[in-house]
Amino acid sequence: MRLPLILLSASATLGLSYAVQAAAPADQVAKLGQSLTHLGAEVAANADGSIPAYTGGNNALPAGFTAGSSMRPNPYADEKPRLVIDSKNAAQHTEHLTATVAELLKRFPDFRLDVYPSHRSAALPQWVLDNSVKNAANASSTGGGVGIANALPGTPFPIPATGSEAMWNHLLRYQGSTANSKYDNWNVDSSGTATLATTGDATISYPFYQDSARTAVSDPKEIFYRVKVVYTAPARRAGEALLLQDAIDPLVQPRRAWQYLPGQRRVKLAPDVSYDTPNPGSAGASTYDDSFVFSGALDRYDWKLIGKKEMYMPYNNYAIVYDTDVPKMTTPNFVNPDKVRWEAHRVWVVEGTLKSDMRHIYKKRRFYLDEDTWAALASDQYDAHDALFRGSLAFTAPSYDAKVPVGPAHMIYDLVVGSYNITGMTGPYGGVKYIPDLTNVQWSPESLAGAGIR
Repeated sequence: MRLPLILLSASATLGLSYAVQAAAPADQVAKLGQSLTHLGAEVAANADGSIPAYTGGNNALPAGFTAGSSMRPNPYADEKPRLVIDSKNAAQHTEHLTATVAELLKRFPDFRLDVYPSHRSAALPQWVLDNSVKNAANASSTGGGVGIANALPGTPFPIPATGSEAMWNHLLRYQGSTANSKYDNWNVDSSGTATLATTGDATISYPFYQDSARTAVSDPKEIFYRVKVVYTAPARRAGEALLLQDAIDPLVQPRRAWQYLPGQRRVKLAPDVSYDTPNPGSAGASTYDDSFVFSGALDRYDWKLIGKKEMYMPYNNYAIVYDTDVPKMTTPNFVNPDKVRWEAHRVWVVEGTLKSDMRHIYKKRRFYLDEDTWAALASDQYDAHDALFRGSLAFTAPSYDAKVPVGPAHMIYDLVVGSYNITGMTGPYGGVKYIPDLTNVQWSPESLAGAGIR
């Protein structure tokens, strides 16, 4: 199977500029909902049919799903792999693999990719789709791409002109309004020993998407993402709590975060909960901006939109997000290949290069954004010597009952230390729940003290 690289025009490969970026050209906007989906993906199948045409995503409820349940059976559980990629045939497929995955195939003869039939399963509410088309004609980036303006709740840049616009599509991707899940976060060291880093109870809210009838465009200080996590295990971490929030324009309103530590019995500001600060939720195995493959502000990197490419990506991974037998996932050296489903999909490739006057442990980062959802499905991170350092994967599992096309599980490989971290497995605790938003009091920093009491 030949998976062609589809390059953008030269104008789209320019790094981010410090001028305000204008909206997409009218002739390109007119393609949305026609040859392009409302979010800007190609409707048509690829040349050999390995990536099917987009027909609206999966809205069917599989057998075994109980209405109102937060545990979602795999609708593709009966399928078999159509291709297996391992160390023996990896050279034939390297063009369509991330650098991290190619390296794992090189290092470990028993690592493999089970490639299943592709399903473009992402389904979204109609109002989100409609707003995304409006955004294509009206939204703009500001501050050299660090902020955005004039956006409605939806994908801000369905036809991105810069790398920063594509990354904003990831940051502002539709994930529902408010979700809650309890999950485990595991580290597996180079000897193959799996250790529980944390168990957390997380409520994640997307205030930008809470009013489907909204007609007002975004405000620079508006909060689009907020999360409250209470750690319940291991015993040494039980009772700790964290609250953080991100605004539409971090130059106007930077990330704010608060932390509660039981030993101190007080809530305090946590200004370092960002960028490359080691994330204690993963016991330092990842940075804060590694969360969900990437989160936080864009200001430390110059962003280049490389183009669109057909690649093998983790997709429709219900066996990761909802499996109740987590120990079987955390096999030595890599996540159990039996549990990971790979599919061929088109992704936008975006590269971030650290600015000369900025500091970060990653000198360069390459992201692979799903064309149907704009979620970052994978990344490669490079150190100051341009050597491959770490690589991330996200495990999507669309909530077909709620029209939420993504999932909470993700992981990171450390290729220097030889370890990995995986988080977001919700199966042992009842899956992903979509709930009414918390009250303002529950979102206040003071609420952490009550939530974090052991």
